Amino acid sequence: MTESAQSTRSASVAEPESNEATEIVGGKIEEVDVSKHPTPSIPESDLSLADIERRRSHPAQWGAYIAAVMVAIIAPYWFGRTLAVQRTEWLVSHMSAFDPRGLAFLSWMVTLVALTGLGMAIVESQTWLWRIVFVVGLAAEQFVAGLSLLKINFWYSTYVVYGDAASLANATNLGIIAAGFGVAAYAVVWVGLLVLIKKDSPLNVLTRSWASFILFFLIETVALLVVMFGGLLTAV
Repeated sequence: MTESAQSTRSASVAEPESNEATEIVGGKIEEVDVSKHPTPSIPESDLSLADIERRRSHPAQWGAYIAAVMVAIIAPYWFGRTLAVQRTEWLVSHMSAFDPRGLAFLSWMVTLVALTGLGMAIVESQTWLWRIVFVVGLAAEQFVAGLSLLKINFWYSTYVVYGDAASLANATNLGIIAAGFGVAAYAVVWVGLLVLIKKDSPLNVLTRSWASFILFFLIETVALLVVMFGGLLTAV
């Protein structure tokens, strides 16, 4: 191989390492600067992936939030139950202003707010708004449950404490129970849709997030109507 051929080969091999390119402008060959590699947009860091995830987790905030949830479960129920036992006459005088259906609707509504906040907090996991809504709704639901002495055999407790006005407390409990059964029925239907409907099926639209929320509120409304007009308010 001649010396000129070797120099030509060396130039061709070294060409990718150059940051310059040639361009013909007006019949003349000019050199144009070309960036070989773009400037990196992510700075170098000594942090590992575990360190980054640990910083994003905010354990102090989550600890405070869990504590707030526990307080929302315990304190309002205790306060409502205390009022029911110690201020029964005063409580009955205020509850008598409502119809049993109205009390059932009120308790169903506060429970629905708590459940909606929980669902939205799961879907919108990057924002704290719905987590706060869940805590507030949970506290309201627990307070109402304490006032109505909610437990498995609540009709015995409400009769002992409220006497002839026990139907008002029973209606309040039925509203909470209706919301609970509604979310249970929704969970069963939702899981069934995910299992039975194929991805390429036109019915797959029922598994979208907006469709799932419509289904949730529809089932909850049916549960409320069953309690209000199904004869349950007079059965307990």
